[in-house]
Amino acid sequence: MKKSRKEKVESQEVAQVLLPVLGILATVKGALYELVVSSGMGVLLAVLEQEREKLCGVRYHHDAGRAASRAGYADGEVVLGGRRVSVKRPRVRSSEGKEIPLPSWEKFAAEDPLNARAVEQMVIGVATRKYARSLESAPIGMKSRGTSKSAVSRRFVAATTEKLSASLEGSLADLSLAALMMDGLVCGEHTVLVALGIDEQGRKHVLGFQEGATENATSCTGLLTGLIDRGLDTTRSILVVIDGAKALAKSVRDVFGKRALIQRCQVHKKRNVLDSLPERMRDSTGAILATAYRCRDAKRALDMLNKLARQLERKHPSAAASLREGLEETLTVLAFKLGDALERTLATTNPIENLNSALRRVHRNVKRWQGGTMVLRWIAAGVQEAAAGFRRLKGHAEMPKLVAALRDHDAGLDGALASQKKAA
Repeated sequence: MKKSRKEKVESQEVAQVLLPVLGILATVKGALYELVVSSGMGVLLAVLEQEREKLCGVRYHHDAGRAASRAGYADGEVVLGGRRVSVKRPRVRSSEGKEIPLPSWEKFAAEDPLNARAVEQMVIGVATRKYARSLESAPIGMKSRGTSKSAVSRRFVAATTEKLSASLEGSLADLSLAALMMDGLVCGEHTVLVALGIDEQGRKHVLGFQEGATENATSCTGLLTGLIDRGLDTTRSILVVIDGAKALAKSVRDVFGKRALIQRCQVHKKRNVLDSLPERMRDSTGAILATAYRCRDAKRALDMLNKLARQLERKHPSAAASLREGLEETLTVLAFKLGDALERTLATTNPIENLNSALRRVHRNVKRWQGGTMVLRWIAAGVQEAAAGFRRLKGHAEMPKLVAALRDHDAGLDGALASQKKAA
């Protein structure tokens, strides 16, 4: 529909009004930022002067009882917008000639906010050499530092070292876990085993991680032993979900014994079987596997899978052997009669693989890994970033059923143990 002559004139008039306004906004953007920053710095200096006046009294007023005096100004720095900027710091001296710190100055000059900003920029993917570009420009004439590649790197190392210590030393004694998941994450030549715990309410907790060369039994045992030293309870049954690696299964049994109910990831099992088959058989075999795992009955599923293994054995023995290896452990959760959502979640390692994907996104810009300590520092930073977005497990409303099944398993083990002691 064509505009009338009157409408065209009105549109031109609006444009004539808006264009100058947009030009003004573009011109004053930098000036507005400088005004805000300058005003903020003015407020800071005013606060410092008030604190100095409180200690020294009103300027030029004689006070025989004062215990401190003004001592001019000294060069100082405060954290502003991810950098350190130079300011003139008011000084105060006691009657003995000692420097008296001003409370506001100590707060604003602290290094911690700058370290936190450096870590935040790194974990969202900003390279150290581009850190300065990610910040708002400093006002003209304001001296600043702390945005160079080396300065940012030093702060990141210091902050992540602290996070690493907290991640590997915190107590786990207060956690009531219902499930434990473990999986490996490759960083260059290093493999990091990560342990994710799920408490009885369905909340996720990163319990710890262990650096090694591969996902071997030594690394897994070391990780689990470290968790036990920090208070992880091994006296109650727990569901342990793993990808099917024999080393992980062995270590779990060695550490937890019969208290561990192992669930091997159904997705990994399906993938391993199909990889051993020709392309033409994968769709039909995959459909049988999916039907068995979704039938909600452990005995029926086991019968279906054993039948499939017998069918594959003559022409494709590798696929049959892959299917039979640890087969019953892929059906552990079916025996708990959980709701569909929780059963599907706990039948795979998806929750911990989602965590590992988040960790990969954090360190995607790292080109060279300079040792295992660097790997662990980046993992610690990534864990904190990922944990901030954790949600409760899908189907968490069904967690009481899982907890009840685990306690029933405990009762059975305790009863058997009591019978053995009585017989002895």
